[in-house]
Amino acid sequence: MKKRAVVALGHRALGTTMPEQMEAVKRSAVTIADLIEAGYQVAITHSNAPQVGMIHTAMNEFAKRHDEYTSAPMSVCSAMSQGYIGYDLQAGIREELLNRGIFRTVSTVLTQVIVDPYDEAFYTPTKVLGRYMNAEEAGIERKKGNYVVEEPGKGFRRIVSAPNPVSIVEIDAIKALLAADQVVIACGGGGIPVLAQDHHLKGASAVIEKDLAAGKMAEEIDADQLIILTSVEKVKINMGRPEEKELGEITVEQAKEYMEEGHFGVYNMLPKFNASVSFIEARQGRSALITSFDKLAEALKGKTGTIIR
Repeated sequence: MKKRAVVALGHRALGTTMPEQMEAVKRSAVTIADLIEAGYQVAITHSNAPQVGMIHTAMNEFAKRHDEYTSAPMSVCSAMSQGYIGYDLQAGIREELLNRGIFRTVSTVLTQVIVDPYDEAFYTPTKVLGRYMNAEEAGIERKKGNYVVEEPGKGFRRIVSAPNPVSIVEIDAIKALLAADQVVIACGGGGIPVLAQDHHLKGASAVIEKDLAAGKMAEEIDADQLIILTSVEKVKINMGRPEEKELGEITVEQAKEYMEEGHFGVYNMLPKFNASVSFIEARQGRSALITSFDKLAEALKGKTGTIIR
């Protein structure tokens, strides 16, 4: 039996602009191909913060200049980012696999993720995105029911909620593709957040933490390992203090202690640890690995990275 893994690609693996993304994807494709060559079944998710912000800005600027068009809601912008990031990823991974003589279909699944309308996050939005607006434009956004935050000297920007993922709508399709030994790209940017209203799915003005969605997908496809690729080789505790320390292999209990002690940033490492702990506790024998994408090969051999068991 092949080992099944979910790989979460962070910002560094994708770049910020379109040219950066095309170059970054080539490097990321090598990492993914190494995993597949090592005998893994792989499902991939990825960040999308710069990309969805760019799309949101572009679509809304276009609507401002053309009265016959309306601005694009966040759910639509998220779907667009999944599509164009997935396009680059699947093309890059396919090419790298073929160069190695590996014939494997790579598919992107446009993924919706159900969130709870009563999630506390909807009352305390935290994710800033999109272009800077003046006071008049900010007032229009507020009248629409959107949250706006001011950055002194720069202007106003939209701020949206980051609710927890509840379930993945297209999970059966993802499972079927993996069972056919295909490479799957899904839950990009945390997935498109939607609210379930009977049979109707309504797009939510929110974003989902990519790492939490990766953990949810790993749990629902019954993966053996969650691999979170980020900008650091190992996670550190006591950052900037004399007792600063890199974490190698740790237990779930130790991970919980470090979270409770406040070692990890709310928007940086904490979601990664939350996702890892929830995934591991759901079934025995699972593990999570946090490292940089250029160190993954060494981390899989136990030579580096932060491993939670």
